[in-house]
Amino acid sequence: MSGIDPNYPLATGTAAYVPSAPARAVVGEDYELAQRLAQLPAYARSLLRIQVPVVVTLATTRRPVSRVLDLAPGTILHFGKACDDPLTLSVGSCDVAVGETVKVGDKFGLRLTSMVMPSEKFEPVKPRVGSRGPKITDEDLQRMA
Repeated sequence: MSGIDPNYPLATGTAAYVPSAPARAVVGEDYELAQRLAQLPAYARSLLRIQVPVVVTLATTRRPVSRVLDLAPGTILHFGKACDDPLTLSVGSCDVAVGETVKVGDKFGLRLTSMVMPSEKFEPVKPRVGSRGPKITDEDLQRMA
């Protein structure tokens, strides 16, 4: 792991890590974040450099394969979403935020308006077969649910 800088990232607000760029002054909240990051073990700081796909979804639709095969340049796809509806920001396969389209120079951007809380997943705990604990019946499981 000779190419890993254990001090990266110590400052926020930079678009990309450039090793030859001079370090910028770290003040206020950036300084506090830098202090907390510096206390992490090197392996934990290295996890912060992992690149993940970040996707902004305009709209989605489902079409039969026969309709997809008919697509050609100039084809217009119609979506049920209005043009001023919020867009969804996904990291990996998880929705993490909602935002609105903004123009940044001659390009588009996304201004985050709210964060999406992850859904909670509950799975019933089933007793292991042959366990030495007390026997749990189906009736007990129904009462616990």
